[in-house]
Amino acid sequence: MPQVMEFKLPDLGEGLTEAEIVRWLVAVGDVVAIDQPVVEVETAKAMVEVPCPYGGVVTARFGEEGQELPVGAPLITVAVGAESMPEAPEAAQAPEADAEGSGSVPRPLIGYGTDHSRPARRRRVRPVTAAVSAPVAAPVAAPAPAPAPVPVAAAPAAPAGPVPVISPLVRKLAKDNGVDLRALRGSGPEGLIMRADVEAALRAPEPVAAVAAAAPVAATAGERIPLKGVRGAVAEKLSRSRREIPDATCWVDADATELMAARAAMNAVGGPKISVLALLARICTAALARYPELNSTVDLEAKEIVRLPSVHLGFAAQTDRGLMVPVVRDAHTRNPESLSAEFARLTELARAGKLAPADLTGGTFTLNNYGVFGVDGSTPIINHPEAAMLGVGRIMPKPWVHGGELAVRQVVQLSLTFDHRVCDGGTAGGFLRYVADCVESPAVLLRSL
Repeated sequence: MPQVMEFKLPDLGEGLTEAEIVRWLVAVGDVVAIDQPVVEVETAKAMVEVPCPYGGVVTARFGEEGQELPVGAPLITVAVGAESMPEAPEAAQAPEADAEGSGSVPRPLIGYGTDHSRPARRRRVRPVTAAVSAPVAAPVAAPAPAPAPVPVAAAPAAPAGPVPVISPLVRKLAKDNGVDLRALRGSGPEGLIMRADVEAALRAPEPVAAVAAAAPVAATAGERIPLKGVRGAVAEKLSRSRREIPDATCWVDADATELMAARAAMNAVGGPKISVLALLARICTAALARYPELNSTVDLEAKEIVRLPSVHLGFAAQTDRGLMVPVVRDAHTRNPESLSAEFARLTELARAGKLAPADLTGGTFTLNNYGVFGVDGSTPIINHPEAAMLGVGRIMPKPWVHGGELAVRQVVQLSLTFDHRVCDGGTAGGFLRYVADCVESPAVLLRSL
C-alpha cells in the first residue's frame, strides 16, 4: 500500500518567506527519485531548483507557474512505495499526519538537498494556512450560488413594432445619414418622428468622438510590470536605504596610470589574470583596515553602531535578471589573485542565475564599478544595512598635470557614499584620499602588506 508524502516549500535560507514558481520540472504521474529537482523557484535573492526528499510517483502539484507560495505551503505530494501506480488525485488530500504515523519519515531538507548525515525526525503537524494554493489535481469545487439580482434602473428600450414616421422622406433622410429611427424620441403627436427630430440627431455629437477621446487615456496607461522577485527585492532594499540612512557623498579624481601599469606588470609574468576590480578591492580592504568605521552597520533598535570584524565585500553585477550584489567572503584575507578568481566565479553564477541566497547576503561594504557602463560618476544608494559604498567611474585618457606639466593620463573618478551616522566627513575623506593615493601610487599599499 503506497504512502502519500506531502512535500512543503522549504525555507531556502536567509529568512526568506516566499518564493515564486518559475517552472515545474515534473508533472502529475511522473516518477521522481530522492533529491531530484521538481520545481524551479525564484526568491527575492536567487533562482534555485528545489529537490524533493521523497522518491515515488507525483500525485499532485500545488500552484501554477508565476504564482508565489509562502514557505511551508504544500508543494507536491508523492506516493512512496509504488513507482508504477497510476495517478491518484485523491491521495493528495492525505494529511501529513498519515505519513508521520508510518515508519517511513523523511530526512530533513537542509538548504537545497537532504542531509543524510542527520537522523530522520518527525515533523510537527501544523494547520495549513489560508494562503496555501489548491493542488492542480484537486477536483473542481462546486459552483458558488448565483448572487441575488440587484435592481437596476431600466434603460429606455427601443419601441417594438413599426417606427412612427410621418413621411418616407424623413425615413430616407435617416437612412442616408445612418440614423437609427428606433433610437429617436419623436416630438410629434403620440411620439411621431418628425423631420426636425432626424435633423437634430444629425447635429448631435457622434458617440464615435467620445470613444476617440478615450483612446489616448488607454494608450498612456502603459505596461505594468509587477515589482516582485529580484526586482521587488531590489526596490524594497533601495527604498529602505533611502528611508533609514542619512547618506552623504564625496568624490575625487585620481590618476590611475600607475595602477594600470602595475596590473599590466602582474599579468605579464603569467598565471591567472588580475582584474582591475580585484586591485581596487584589495585597496578597499586596506583602506577599511585604516578606517573601520565604514565597515559597520547601525542597529536602530539598540541605537548602536556595530563595527564588523570581517570585510565581506559586495560588488554590483548587472545581469539579465537585474542588478545583483554577490558577496566575496573574507575579502580582507585574500590577495589580488584570489579576489580575481572569486569575482569571476560569482559573476558567472550571477549571469547564469545560479547564485545561492548565501552568495547574496551578509555583505559589509560594497564596491560599485559603474565605469563599465561608460559613465564617469554616480551617486549610488547604499546597500542596506551597510554603511558605505565606493563607486568607480570609467578609466579613460584625459589631460592631467603630471610632474608639473600637462600630460595625457589614465584618469578615474572615485566617489564614496557613506552613512553619516557612523562617521563624519573627515573619516570619509581620509578613506577616499587613501584609496586615491593607492590608485595613483600602488606602492603605497606595500606599507600595509
